[in-house]
Amino acid sequence: MKANTAAGSGICAGRVVIVTGAGRGLGRAHARAYAAEGARVVVNDLGVRLDGTGTSGGPAQDVVEEIRAAGGDAVAHRGDIATSEGAASLVRAALETYGRLDTLVNNAGFLRDRMLVNLDEQAWDAVVRVHLKGHFLPLKHAAVHWRAEAKQGRTPHACVVNTSSGAGLFGSVGQGNYSAAKAGILGLTLVAAAELAAYGVRVNAVAPAARTRMTEQTFADAMAPPQDDGPGTFDAMAPENVSPLVVWLGSESSAGVTGRVFETEGGRITVMEGWRPGPSLDKGSRHSAAEAGAVALELLSRATAPQPVYGAR
Repeated sequence: MKANTAAGSGICAGRVVIVTGAGRGLGRAHARAYAAEGARVVVNDLGVRLDGTGTSGGPAQDVVEEIRAAGGDAVAHRGDIATSEGAASLVRAALETYGRLDTLVNNAGFLRDRMLVNLDEQAWDAVVRVHLKGHFLPLKHAAVHWRAEAKQGRTPHACVVNTSSGAGLFGSVGQGNYSAAKAGILGLTLVAAAELAAYGVRVNAVAPAARTRMTEQTFADAMAPPQDDGPGTFDAMAPENVSPLVVWLGSESSAGVTGRVFETEGGRITVMEGWRPGPSLDKGSRHSAAEAGAVALELLSRATAPQPVYGAR
């Protein structure tokens, strides 16, 4: 069935797109937006609760039915993408169903928030596993396929869109595990963009802010939905506001854009510039501890102040 592109420009017509964690929130919005732009979509979701426990095939299948009802083409995948077999089966689902894979959107995740002194090893491992390992494994298996295509002379126009967070960029009080995983995703994005360029693969990341299950408690007041003022009311925290950039990054229209990180919220898009060398001094020989401290303080006086950690007082 050909996807209905009436709601969009069709910039992803003919492309096959995987979206992980697509049963709810941002992933659901991305999957629907890709379908509206002509893509065929593999909707991955385990259907877990907010803390990652339990499973259900309902959310993934519900999104598939929504896409099909709108005239699009989609298939559900319910594997655990933080396992090698689950990630491999995800890529196979795209290839066996549609015969190709063009775009991977890594989005799956959940939260187990605790202050560091109360954060246990299990909560650390669970969050790092789903966010960071859950990005690495689908990326690896997709990259293996794209490398094979390139070696056969069929260099793809392939795209990966990773999902970081403001917590990964600046830190977030009570989210040491989540912040560390999301910061790790940024490093993975930069390395993957450099390594996979030779195979025709571009890799970028977004750091979205939107109202989802994961954010509604943390940002309950700041992200409250707007009062209904009638048609045309702009809900700045709707997940659908993030999807247009994600769709563009996953299309051929973004050719030449790779290794970049974008923060996006409501109608705002910002290119994040990351770590860059600031003030520096080279003595040309070893410092004493006292000298190193004096130099550090002098350099700090000339450096740009860091962004505050979210939730810091």
